[in-house]
Amino acid sequence: MAAPQPSLAAAYTSTTNAPFTVSLPQSPLTSGASVADKSTYLAELRKSVTALQADVNRELTARMEEDKARDASTAAASGKKVVDDEKEEENYGEEVQEEDE
Repeated sequence: MAAPQPSLAAAYTSTTNAPFTVSLPQSPLTSGASVADKSTYLAELRKSVTALQADVNRELTARMEEDKARDASTAAASGKKVVDDEKEEENYGEEVQEEDE
């Protein structure tokens, strides 16, 4: 029986968002590999980690947007004021006078 293909994987679960799993297959490092083979393996692994991180960040950003939309919808339905994140970030650390509406 052949050994399973090694992979680099990350899994996400949440009570409010859809779960996801990101998995990238990896080449196995053979026992007795030369220093050059090990260096190549580590370089490929580093690229895979970077790619995995980019995929995870993309997925998490999408879920954050879902959360913001859900929170805005809930706030609007209950008559609460919706926080404008962009305006909050612009004014971070500043004392802002509230405008009368």
